[in-house]
Amino acid sequence: MSTTAIQSLYKCFARRNLHFKQGNGVWLISDKGERYLDLTSGIAVNVLGYAHPKLVETLKIQAEKLWHISNLFQSPEQEALAARLCTNSFADKVFFCNSGAEALECAFKTARRTHYVSGQPTRVEIITFEGAFHGRTLATLAATGHEKYLDGFGPKAGGFVQVPFCDESALRNAINKNTAAILIEPIQGEGGIRTVSHETLRFLRKICDDNNLLLILDEVQTGIGRTGKLFAYEWSDITPDILTLAKGLGGGFPLGACLATDKAAKSMTPGTHGSTFGGNLLGMAVGNSVLDIILEPGFLHHVQHMGNKLKSGLSSILNAYPDIICAIQGVGLMVGIQCVIPSDVVVSALENEYVLSVSANNNVVRLLPPLIIKEEEIDESLQRIEKAIAYLSQTNKKRQIL
Repeated sequence: MSTTAIQSLYKCFARRNLHFKQGNGVWLISDKGERYLDLTSGIAVNVLGYAHPKLVETLKIQAEKLWHISNLFQSPEQEALAARLCTNSFADKVFFCNSGAEALECAFKTARRTHYVSGQPTRVEIITFEGAFHGRTLATLAATGHEKYLDGFGPKAGGFVQVPFCDESALRNAINKNTAAILIEPIQGEGGIRTVSHETLRFLRKICDDNNLLLILDEVQTGIGRTGKLFAYEWSDITPDILTLAKGLGGGFPLGACLATDKAAKSMTPGTHGSTFGGNLLGMAVGNSVLDIILEPGFLHHVQHMGNKLKSGLSSILNAYPDIICAIQGVGLMVGIQCVIPSDVVVSALENEYVLSVSANNNVVRLLPPLIIKEEEIDESLQRIEKAIAYLSQTNKKRQIL
């Protein structure tokens, strides 16, 4: 990329000095012809990897028909994808949008509107948890609650109360007559691959039922097979009232969705919400093709198997190099490496071995490979990761001697 092009962009991103020209499967090819094993999937987006033939063909076919018609008209394509999402989840209704943050905005409005139409207009507060990340809009930043994301943007949007991660006592104390809902990620991604226990999710379901609250699950990162189930909540045998999706749903095409029960969604009548591009026909076509593959018999078992293989191999590396890494966590192909040394140093070392990863909070390196990754590619990843960690360990020991 030219210097001029970079200078023309907002400087919101700390971009690495890499430029990719092409991708295939789990591999990315740089402008220099170097092949990188991508264990980021565009941060949990490209669930079917790069240039998946079915997705490419789907886009080509749809592009020759219609791209966008607006939500002023009927859309059988939206109906088809919504019906499949409902059939395979707790939900009765779906609202389509373009991103995770938009899906969360819809969830907030749905929760508040539900109480409003039931005659409780003051019930607007949504309880969230420390370490969460819900998006970059002003409302989703308020839900996230992290000062580093809020700094410089004026007053924090009201109506959000944050409690310590999975602190049941603090949660009980935070509930009051104005509480509308509880929002949580089943596994915190940006927060460092911190998994909410099955017991805690069941507790949240019960406390919502007992207090007439809505349970909102942010599955933007965990949804669409990432954990080895279509949705992460399935592991805990509970169902939410509202759920947000994005990232993997479009397999790389911008697509988000807010799923809800009839009880919650019925409050959202014409004019209460909308989206110009949400549910566009290109997105619907791709979303349906993504589900075609994710829902194939054996696919989710493959994700579980690959995740177990990856974590097992990483645990062996941990045992060999406890001076560099101290814990392996996560579910399915959403894996975190807890580091002893700064996580960005580990990310750089992996990049030197042509493995792409991404940092998270709590000094964690995230591994979020495409769900189509094969056993031999897991083996190749582990070999490269071990080489990088061994180099860091050797360097660390030399530094200690000096």
